[in-house]
Amino acid sequence: MAKQITKPQKQLSFVVDLNKCIGCQTCTVACKKLWTNQRGEEPIYWRNVETRPGKGYPRNWENEGGGFNAAGEVQRGRMPTAGDYGVPFEFDYEARLFEGVPGRVRPRPAASGSGFASWAPNFDEDQGEGAYPNNYYFYLPRHCNHCSKPACLEACPNDAIYKRAADGVVLVDQTKCKAARNCVQACPYDKTYFNTATQKASKCIGCYPRIEKGVATACVAQCVGRAMHVGFMEDTASSVHKLVKVWKVGLPLYGERGTEPNMFYIPPVLGPAVEDAQGNLRTDKKIPLEYLVKLFGNDVPRVMKLLNDERGKRLMSQPSELMDIMIGRRSADMMLNPLT
Repeated sequence: MAKQITKPQKQLSFVVDLNKCIGCQTCTVACKKLWTNQRGEEPIYWRNVETRPGKGYPRNWENEGGGFNAAGEVQRGRMPTAGDYGVPFEFDYEARLFEGVPGRVRPRPAASGSGFASWAPNFDEDQGEGAYPNNYYFYLPRHCNHCSKPACLEACPNDAIYKRAADGVVLVDQTKCKAARNCVQACPYDKTYFNTATQKASKCIGCYPRIEKGVATACVAQCVGRAMHVGFMEDTASSVHKLVKVWKVGLPLYGERGTEPNMFYIPPVLGPAVEDAQGNLRTDKKIPLEYLVKLFGNDVPRVMKLLNDERGKRLMSQPSELMDIMIGRRSADMMLNPLT
């Protein structure tokens, strides 16, 4: 029997404009330094920015299962291995910079200091797919979606995971967690982790201490590209409400997995066009439409047309509320409070 989840008074929500994300990893570093810098958290990144197409973090998370089936039953997928997350590594700078040892500086596992690291977050950064001049890639920032129907919550046999009534943030009660790890297997986005040092589940907390003070989450506040929006979906004046509910350009990632995520993406449909053999630009984009549909669903073509129409208005010096929202001239218009 499905667990009863009390509908929160309001829902903290995020929108990421993938047309603007530059893959700088500032949000990743901000989150890592603030929340996951303790013992056992070395391989844990609540927030990460991965290159698409790519294997992602943890490796191949898209193909590991989880979420809900057509009957609404929670599904437990494959448990990622330590290698899928990437063993923490270091570079032998001492030998190269001070001892004059020849050869390339290559990453070595921090624990053993021998061998070479074979995988880590962003190991395939900026690789993408396709052949020049039509090769392509884009960046996909990810953290917990703070779903309205969290598979992690449903899967936990100890009722250690709950959804806050005040803001809809999904949290782990560390006093109740018994290391079952069902939550790790059930999340279809692999955004619930297990700390091997504490033997407790670990996940993004939505920066709720900041939210309680009216301050934006660290990842959004630190975004140098103004690619991210955060707010409460019920606030009709918020940019997240306007982008998702009014203009309907914010789409969930793998929405068919049944968790009703509250992190939305504006697909990267404004990128460069395909070039023919003579270097002339065609009307289709380098990022294949079918790939974007796979990630964000069948509404991608509609969003693409709308964005191009609205951008066309601005090119003709006509007003466009949507373009103004997406440009984000003032940080305060994109988030609760830009204080970092």
